[in-house]
Amino acid sequence: MAQNATIHKVELSVSDMDRHYYETHKLTVAKHPSETDERMMVRILAFALNAHEHLEMTRGLSTEDEPDIWQKSLSGELEVWVALGLPGLKAVRQSCGKAGRVAVYAYGGRTAELWWEKIQNSLTRFDNLEVTGFSARDTGELSKLAGRAMKLQVNIQDGEVMVSEGDSIVYLTPLAWKSVA
Repeated sequence: MAQNATIHKVELSVSDMDRHYYETHKLTVAKHPSETDERMMVRILAFALNAHEHLEMTRGLSTEDEPDIWQKSLSGELEVWVALGLPGLKAVRQSCGKAGRVAVYAYGGRTAELWWEKIQNSLTRFDNLEVTGFSARDTGELSKLAGRAMKLQVNIQDGEVMVSEGDSIVYLTPLAWKSVA
């Protein structure tokens, strides 16, 4: 018998001083049976880093032709494509052709670093692509905040991120491996 997704209710308050974005989002996050708490929390963090009134979680792991998060214009054009993990060159190329801006959030410690070393030279031609890495320590600490009902406060300033849930606080330093040209 197939397992069902686990539903997490998230109240996500974003204070992004770098982009002057201050808003609270009520999210229903479906955690795929094969998804770890770490990946789910990186997905929520990626949402916060790209927060916008039209940003949406997608079906994610259950579909290959959709990103984890996207933002569409009112007329349906794909403006932002957000992917997690270590996508292959073909997937990155296709997403860069579909969306105005593509953001990849790599995590997994040394595995992510090796992926980046291998693929970075092939990605220089994509002007609409940004790639951000997270250390295993940062995402490991972030995963400890996971719960079925979360009230997360995310503060972003000077590229640094603070995520708090109740009395627990996690500080993250995103590593800008590639920026949008």
